[in-house]
Amino acid sequence: MEFTYSALPARVVFGAGRRADVPAELDRLGITRALVITTADQSETCATFAAAIGDRLGAIYPGAVMHTPVQVTEAAMRQAEQMNCDGILAIGGGSTIGLGKAIAWRTDMPQLVVPTTYAGSEMTPILGQTEQGLKTTLRSPKVLPETVIYDPDLTLTLPGAISGPSGMNAIAHAVEALYAEDANPVISLMAEDSIRALAGALPRIMADGADRAARELALYGSWLAGTCLGAVGMALHHKICHTLGGSFDLNHADVHCLMIPYSTAYNRDAAPAAMAAISRALGGGDPAEELYALMRRVGRKTSLADFGLTEAQLDRAADLAVQNPYYNPRPVTRDAVRGMLQAAFEGRRP
Repeated sequence: MEFTYSALPARVVFGAGRRADVPAELDRLGITRALVITTADQSETCATFAAAIGDRLGAIYPGAVMHTPVQVTEAAMRQAEQMNCDGILAIGGGSTIGLGKAIAWRTDMPQLVVPTTYAGSEMTPILGQTEQGLKTTLRSPKVLPETVIYDPDLTLTLPGAISGPSGMNAIAHAVEALYAEDANPVISLMAEDSIRALAGALPRIMADGADRAARELALYGSWLAGTCLGAVGMALHHKICHTLGGSFDLNHADVHCLMIPYSTAYNRDAAPAAMAAISRALGGGDPAEELYALMRRVGRKTSLADFGLTEAQLDRAADLAVQNPYYNPRPVTRDAVRGMLQAAFEGRRP
């Protein structure tokens, strides 16, 4: 057994009602004028937090969008500078968290994050940004949020159409952690438990969005998944999703939700130990087929054709996906990736 494990310096506060700790956690980080960021559809929740932090409020920026476009980051930074903000309070999912990270990368301001979805990116030192139609990623301790508050109650109003894909996005982080180039026993334990928790919780949430125990279990699973993603490298699944999302402006969570069965099938024979762990977490059976069944149950798009992509665009996606490829247990070839995309385009069982 040989591995390297580096723990990331993040503080996690978890529990129902813990959103009440936001003012104290801002004080702990020394934030006196917070830039509160969110998306337009989270403006009501954002206003509640802004009122709760009182004179610690510096400015509100409700303009976060998917894939963290550089021009949006620049606009938010201008507002932060004008209002003399000295820290970030990010409330929302992956779009909001990404914007907070992009600002922190440029300013080194401390971040307090309150996730409202299952994205998991709050636990990673990874920033994905889009500029001129291309999405690139970087990894730096500067973008890792200092503190994360997980309050399951904040996810109770998250619709099933968002909860399902968001949770599958988190599962994708855990799946790839199991066959990462720098995988290690600690992260593998977390990854397997993350898949187990989310796979158990998501169907319950789809059946009853007010199931508090399921919401708590899903948020726990997403925390583990994000921790996994932050500790080890990514592989083909994330490369193809970054390509599809950044270059064709497809919804981030929906793409991850759809593609994880197909990318798992791509690596099925090349990563037997990882496949065994995924199978255990899903209750037995072929891991790609089990993930496909779960995707069909909780996803809202079940083929790339559902996104409006054309087969010609699949050719471009395959070309982009093999440029500067991430590590992957099975060699990444253009023809094999194109075949995987074709299967996903048709929605075939992997």
